Amino acid sequence: MNKTLLNEIIKQDYQLIQKKIEMFLADEVLQRQSSGVIFGLSGGIDSAVIASLCARSLKDKSLTLLMPDSKVTPKADNEDAFKLVDKLGLDYKLIDISLVHSEYSKYLEPNSLALGNLRARIRSNILYYYANSKNLLVLGSSDKSEYLIGYFTKFGDGAADLLPIVSLYKTQIREFAKFLVLPDSIISKKSSPGLWQGQTAEGEIGLSYEEVDLILYCITDKNLSLQETAALAEIDFLIVDKIHQLYKKSGHKRITATSCEL
Repeated sequence: MNKTLLNEIIKQDYQLIQKKIEMFLADEVLQRQSSGVIFGLSGGIDSAVIASLCARSLKDKSLTLLMPDSKVTPKADNEDAFKLVDKLGLDYKLIDISLVHSEYSKYLEPNSLALGNLRARIRSNILYYYANSKNLLVLGSSDKSEYLIGYFTKFGDGAADLLPIVSLYKTQIREFAKFLVLPDSIISKKSSPGLWQGQTAEGEIGLSYEEVDLILYCITDKNLSLQETAALAEIDFLIVDKIHQLYKKSGHKRITATSCEL
């Protein structure tokens, strides 16, 4: 792995990034004549960064939803989420989705993957319910790494009106979180969508985010071929190809719907 190149990715002007995101959020709320923003806080790093940014720039116009599933959500995630909203002074609502998920499951064919993704879609429904009733814009917490490889649930955590941090790779998000002085327990935590017990993003992808970011940076930012990417990133070609295939196959998740052109 090319650590010099990784440092190139990570080394950014995070003060400027903070200002740009906060201006983006404020401008969108104004232009869309919205009353503010709403987002889900899981206790993970991506949503924690969004919470911190909203607390600094839209504190009185932000609503945070904590939506654990008590059957699968780790206790540490709940604790981190509660501590953060308390520290930031954000208005929040707590809604345990376990009963909603169980009720859905009574009427559906059993499928572990689909039932896992259902949790993300239930959360999306609840976010848009409150967005609808309170004239709020839904903020998505997808970062660039997960967005480009499709590591999100379509119409679940991928459903949003605004994507504030989608231009930042996961390794940049970690550094940004340090800049924003978020708790170490959140920064060092293994990322997880929280769709079933024991799920971790890196375990499911099969690579570290450092590797994923290096590959995507070479392919999408530097426009290099797969062979050039493998050489520059110092990562095996088969691994580079795996990430490239994820990028290609998940294209449908990054558009609302494919239209029939007549």
